[in-house]
Amino acid sequence: MTSTETAKSRIASLDIIRGLVMVLMAIDHVRVFSGVPPGGPTPGVFFTRWITNFCAPAFVFLAGTAAYLHGQKLGSRSALARFLAVRGLWLVLLELTVIRLGWTFNLDFAHYLLAGVIWMLGWCMILLAGLVYLPLPVLVTIGAVIVGGHNLLDGRLQPEALQASPWAWLWQLLYLGGPIFLGAGGPPLIVLYVLIPWMGVMVLGYGFGAVMRWEQPRRHRFCLGVGGAGIGLFLLLRATNLYGDPRPWGGGPMPAALAFLNTTKYPASLLFLLMTLGPMLLAVPLLEQARGWIVDRLAVFGRTPLFFYLLHIPLIHLLALGVATMRTPEAAGWLFANHPMAMPPAPDGYQWSLPLLYLVFAVAVVLLYFPCRWLAARKTSGSSPWLSYL
Repeated sequence: MTSTETAKSRIASLDIIRGLVMVLMAIDHVRVFSGVPPGGPTPGVFFTRWITNFCAPAFVFLAGTAAYLHGQKLGSRSALARFLAVRGLWLVLLELTVIRLGWTFNLDFAHYLLAGVIWMLGWCMILLAGLVYLPLPVLVTIGAVIVGGHNLLDGRLQPEALQASPWAWLWQLLYLGGPIFLGAGGPPLIVLYVLIPWMGVMVLGYGFGAVMRWEQPRRHRFCLGVGGAGIGLFLLLRATNLYGDPRPWGGGPMPAALAFLNTTKYPASLLFLLMTLGPMLLAVPLLEQARGWIVDRLAVFGRTPLFFYLLHIPLIHLLALGVATMRTPEAAGWLFANHPMAMPPAPDGYQWSLPLLYLVFAVAVVLLYFPCRWLAARKTSGSSPWLSYL
């Protein structure tokens, strides 16, 4: 295999992983509109939510990797910084407008704004735009300290005590989350994805971009070694409840095997990130040699992740309205509430079965393939520079 073919295969592996996590993400967003709870004591409901935990860590990590590789093409840190700042602001704007409308199908902006994953991704890119001027070892060290050390804040930050502080809003954006009221009588901004530790994840992903330029044997050893070590550290810390997650397992109502995997996502704990990023790194060398019909289609989604994201929420929302019209038309109004964070409980009798949830998910993925394939072809042709922002 030539060096050019090797480079193409390793970049394709990132597209495949990105595409896979985009598809998995759609499961959880169908779940939002299905009325099925986010996890639960039964394995079917629990793993319907749990499998989607890999999405945000891989998405953010690989966004950092893509930033590094894009910077190599641009050939200038200042050009990369400008690109990241503009793209980050674009993502924040999309979250507060287009994506919010896709979630809610209403114009009740005065009472509900969401700082979701795209918001967080945008602000992390803006911050990364300032950090790319640092030497790469320093940058990676900063990322590792954020990811590995942020759980030291557990129990030390008391939300009630911070409410009187003029900086309470900043702590909510950085770590605590929750509603921030934008001025007297202004709309609440519900912060779901805080910047710590996700900024650290993106920085580590940026450093991983340099790894992806190594020769194959060295790159594979790194992915297998670090990925395996991440999984081993997760098992050790989780088994002992020593450090890394504010929610210990064991002794609760949930079966022990499920509680062991039920790590904290908001904010993402060290154990949550080890549990998800470790397997992702192990998959990189395996997928460099992957071929076939399924991986080709996953790679299409991986080359158009933002476009997929912008389309999939309103599409799933429309499919859910179609299901409600056929099953429970009297409950269709619930689908115009402030999803996914400020809606009332689903009406009685509305909740879907898991087979129906997965059927709607499959239909959504099939329908999304065709516009994503079109955009991927346009991007390959390089005919429109603005497509880099999708």
